[in-house]
Parts: sequence; structure tokens; C-alpha cells
Amino acid sequence: MESLKNNAQRGDAEAQIELGKLYYDGEGVKKDLKQAVYWWKKAAEQGNKFAQHILGICYYDGEGVKKDLNEAVYWWKKAAEQGYASAQCRLGICYVDGEGVAKDYKQAFQWFKKAAEQGDAEAQGLLGTCYVDGKGVAKDHKQAVLWFKKAAEQGDATAQYRLGFRYYNGEGVQKDRKQAVYWWKKAAEQGDKDAQRRLGYCYEEGEGVAKDYEQAFHWFKKAAEQGDAIAQYDLGFSYYNGEGVQKDRKQAVYWWKKAAEQGDKDAQFELGECYAWGRGVSEDQKQAAYWYGKAAEQGHVKAQFEMGERYYNNNGVATDKNLSKYWMKKAAEQGHENAKIYLERMY
Repeated sequence: MESLKNNAQRGDAEAQIELGKLYYDGEGVKKDLKQAVYWWKKAAEQGNKFAQHILGICYYDGEGVKKDLNEAVYWWKKAAEQGYASAQCRLGICYVDGEGVAKDYKQAFQWFKKAAEQGDAEAQGLLGTCYVDGKGVAKDHKQAVLWFKKAAEQGDATAQYRLGFRYYNGEGVQKDRKQAVYWWKKAAEQGDKDAQRRLGYCYEEGEGVAKDYEQAFHWFKKAAEQGDAIAQYDLGFSYYNGEGVQKDRKQAVYWWKKAAEQGDKDAQFELGECYAWGRGVSEDQKQAAYWYGKAAEQGHVKAQFEMGERYYNNNGVATDKNLSKYWMKKAAEQGHENAKIYLERMY
């Protein structure tokens, strides 16, 4: 330790970096983030690109130093200009988000490309996204597939999910549902909730894989437990219908409520149905009206019709003919036939 410290004090950049790591991790010395930053800054000022990159992270996260996005960009740019791939990727993200620098998708694309060409998996995935969205470069789904595949083959879960999507929809590559399942499974096994949900759909519908409700339930549950509202809604149906799991209306209500509280209008409607009919929960018309109302406000046509009926019939809400007309009109405008019939009677 003393030898390392002496070398660091004499200006040895590698020793300064190592000493910073020891202070950061609290190995052989009391953990001290300020001291870690102090020594990394010494090395960074000598032009060490690794130290410049890690110093940028410290400024970005506010670790051992006051958070300062401008300083983060400054040091990442120093490292990026020396060819440090991770710093190039970080700098690209800053240009996308407008953090510490003005938003500039062309600059973001350039930095992602530099890092991607060095094999940085995250940058490869982000470069693929640039080609999909046409940000900083013309849209090119074939190029997107090329870069997503490079990142996916390195184990990048986000790229695996996005590559699966390209195969599923046949964007930039021939449609291949089996390949979609292959890549979504890779991502799902790494905990990517979007891939877990998509994989659940594939097993539920038998797309690219044999239909298997137990596997569908398994993957919906994985995603739902990570807070994915759509998966929570789907999991509710698995429990409600007893698909892949023993029928359990209470569990259906539990998961629909989770999704509904996140604003999923379909879950809000189903929760309204459960309260209206006492399925998996005690009948409660006020709660039914509450959840139907939430879904109706988001444009759910059946919920709009329900609210029209409820305001007309004093069911869970006070009678209000004007609000009844309002919701019936909303539903009718979306093609709800019974709502049209109600409106004819009203007028």
C-alpha cells in the first residue's frame, strides 16, 4: 500500500488509478469516494483514458464529487477522442438525452458507431436503434438488424429483444417467428421483462413454438413480478381462465389491480367487471363504476358504454342524464351498436 501510494504521489498514472480503486472499494484502506476521485482525476489530467472515463462516471452519478453533467461530458469526450469505446458510448447517450450537452442525434450516431466498430455491445444495440428510428441517420432496417445481431451475439439482452422483434415482424430480415422466439428466450432468461412478456404471448398463441399455457403463465409471471403492466393484465387472464395454472379469480383480481393502478385500461375494465359481478372479490358497484370510469377516460369503448348505462340507471354513481349521454356518445363514436340504440332513445 505504501509503495503504491509513493508511486501515485510521484505521478505514476497506473498507480493513481489502482489507488483510486482501493479507496473506491475500501480494500486495504477505509472506503473514501472523495479520495478515489482525487486520484482518478490526477491520472485523468495526465491523459489516461480509463481514468478519464471513470471520472466521467463519478461526475455523472455524483459519487465522491458533486454531480455535474457538464464535467461528465468533458471527461468522457477526452476519453472518447482517445478511442475509449465505453466513453464513446456514454458520450453518445448524452447527445441523445441532451445531458451535459445539447441534443444532437447526428453526434450520438457518430459516437455510437465509433464504439460499435470496436465491439462495444451496448453501442452496437444503440446504433441499431438509431437505424430503426432514423435518428442521426436515415432509417435502415437491414443495418439495424446487422447491429442488433452483433450486440445480441455478445449477450446484450436489450439487443436480443429488439432483434427478436425484427424477426417477428419481418423488418430488415425475413419474418421468422422461430428466430423471434429464440432471441426473446435469450433475453428473457437474462431478466428482460419485455422479452418475457413477448415469449409468454408466443407460448400462449403457439407462434414460433408449440402452444404451451404453462410456459405462457411462467413467462407472464416473470414479467409481471418485475412490474410490467401488460404482463400483469395477461397473468390475470391466466388465473381467471385457469390457463397454465389452477383457476383462481382472487389472483386474477390481484394482478388486474396491479396493472390497473399503473393505468392499463384493459385491466381497469376487467377489474370493473369483477366488482360489478362479484368475481374474485365482493360485489361493489361503486368500485365497479370507479374502475369503469378510469378505463372510459382512456377511451375503452366497453367501459364508456358501461358508464353511460350507470349514469342512466343510478348504478354505482348518481343519476346524471347529461353524463350518460356524454359516455354513450363517446362509445357510439367508436362504433358501439348498443350505445347508438341508447342515444336514439335519449333523443
